[in-house]
Amino acid sequence: MPWDNVLGVALIMGLFGLAILIVLWPGKKHGKRLLTRWGVPDPDDGEVALAVRYLKRRRLWYPWLFLGIPPLLDDGGAGTIVVTLLLGGLIAELLAQRPARGPRREAVLAPRTLLGIVPVWVLVLGGLAAAGALVHLGLTAQWKLLAVAAGTVVVSAAITLLAVRRPAVGDPRADLALRCRSARVAIGLGIGACAAIGWPAGNFGSFLVVVAGLAAFLAVTAPVKRLPAAA
Repeated sequence: MPWDNVLGVALIMGLFGLAILIVLWPGKKHGKRLLTRWGVPDPDDGEVALAVRYLKRRRLWYPWLFLGIPPLLDDGGAGTIVVTLLLGGLIAELLAQRPARGPRREAVLAPRTLLGIVPVWVLVLGGLAAAGALVHLGLTAQWKLLAVAAGTVVVSAAITLLAVRRPAVGDPRADLALRCRSARVAIGLGIGACAAIGWPAGNFGSFLVVVAGLAAFLAVTAPVKRLPAAA
């Protein structure tokens, strides 16, 4: 492709990505709604600001990932959406590992634990989905899909662990709610992706597995009305 065409396409895609970013950019009402849905009733201004920053760290990357991933995956459907959400979450969690500058309130004196963020049943569902997909793809010698499924599992696990260990910032209940959301959404996306990737044949059995994976995804990612007792 000539360089002028490449630059033209890049310019158009960049403007499109910028338009998406403007639409997705969160404000105070988005932050308040997020906290309320995840077990923080009547959040104050500081908690809302924390939630808005949390959303901005993710949504900043979504348009550009969504524009760049389809050519790499040769897919413009659900696979692109899942990969975009996972990679956006991973980048955001990596950035959140940096300690906040200036004075800040510690959310808790004791460090968070995985089971303090994610219930056991969620971890069990995530483990079963990952193991089932990897074993099935290995037994059927679908090596390319096996590599994709393994990568999805690694990214999902990385987001979960990073959400647990990131430095505490802000009010304890808001900090916990956002950690829970990050971990559960990552595990839920991993479950859905493993179900779809692990059984791609398109027969009735594959359909049942995908439906079960979708049900598990919805259960895992459903907002919680009450935060874990460890809060």
